Amino acid sequence: MKITIHGTGYVGLVTGSCLADAGNRVICVDVDEDKVQALNEGRIPIYEPGLEDIVTRNIGAGRLTFTMDIPEAVRSSLFQFIAVGTPPDENGAADMQYVLEVARAVAESMDDYKVLVTKSTVPVGTASKVRSEVEVVLEHRGMDTEFDVVSNPEFLKEGAAVSDFMKPDRIVVGTDSPRAERLLRALYEPFNRNHDRLISMDVQSAELTKYAANAMLATKISFMNELANMAEVFGADIEMVRIGIGSDPRIGYEFIYPGCGYGGSCFPKDVRALANAAEQSQYEPELIRAVENVNDRQKHVLFKKIMQHFGNAIDGKTLALWGLAFKPNTDDMREAPSRALMEACWAEGASIRAYDPKARAEARRIYPDRDALELCESAEEALADADALVIVTEWNEFRSPDFVTIRERLSDPVIFDGRNLYDPVFVREHGITYYGIGRGGPD
Repeated sequence: MKITIHGTGYVGLVTGSCLADAGNRVICVDVDEDKVQALNEGRIPIYEPGLEDIVTRNIGAGRLTFTMDIPEAVRSSLFQFIAVGTPPDENGAADMQYVLEVARAVAESMDDYKVLVTKSTVPVGTASKVRSEVEVVLEHRGMDTEFDVVSNPEFLKEGAAVSDFMKPDRIVVGTDSPRAERLLRALYEPFNRNHDRLISMDVQSAELTKYAANAMLATKISFMNELANMAEVFGADIEMVRIGIGSDPRIGYEFIYPGCGYGGSCFPKDVRALANAAEQSQYEPELIRAVENVNDRQKHVLFKKIMQHFGNAIDGKTLALWGLAFKPNTDDMREAPSRALMEACWAEGASIRAYDPKARAEARRIYPDRDALELCESAEEALADADALVIVTEWNEFRSPDFVTIRERLSDPVIFDGRNLYDPVFVREHGITYYGIGRGGPD
């Protein structure tokens, strides 16, 4: 099949390359000339395991191309995937201008039947707005060309996006058009062979499903973080509580790990957008707002522990920071807990020696002129001349460190573990003071 992907960000690039890898002819459109050139040369702007190989392979096979020529890309393909960003505006609502710009651009160039597929995460009612934009442009052109608008939300985890696309848990298709549904079923057939994972529903339900999924996962995280804070007050160990409740099959073990808050490009943005959309419809989303508030507070838990340990005086202190990305296997630092922590520490006069396997370049881009930030080439290097160690991201290489080396390198052997990677008893047996999340104090 012939497919055009509008937008070469995270979602668009993964979607386009994976569809090309199944044998389709895919054109990816972007307005950034430098980005298009780099992609055509096989250089991708994000880190995602396995993605670079797929992009390179399909460019070489002639199945994947990148262009700025929107009219030609529209005319060349039946499917028009909209995968542009929907950044939050000042009130937290999803900014739909780029989605609607693509809809108008498609309408300006289409001369036969097209299927417009909203892949971006969008509020309920967006498909109707896309349809209206296309109809207005077609009417202005004096054309009565047929088209369908389909909601096909993505469910890709950063760090596992290629695997999620190739072996999806579900494929949600929102449409009232039997013709469009048949075409989407045919398109996704290579990813749907083991058993039928495609779920067809009305457009509004499909749009809400994406927001509901992210809000539910964010809720589980904030719930566990709230419990972790309560566990410290009660003198309980949240890790024991986690095992106790996770054994209930109605709850399960997924997404019930306490920590220093969630970040990234999806959960924070989507939780706020869902709450904002509800309020615009005169509904007060109390639980959703609470999820956001708990997470905002949780991002400062490590900082408070650090301040308490050092007697509220960290001016001149140097902290070794392991982990900058909001989660492992990505270089994404959007709304990462590391940023809230570093900025709070800098405000109090502390310096940071940070290491992350993939996000150092991104950190330098975000903080180009921070003298109080030194980006290190290894976890061990970050320990040099540091007063304490702070764990923010649970990369695998941090899970089993040399605690003897840590104790010897730190001037004040103390670990602030924002992901509960270590056994407190084991760490303390090595002569290191330990603070976790929901695991009591340092004693």
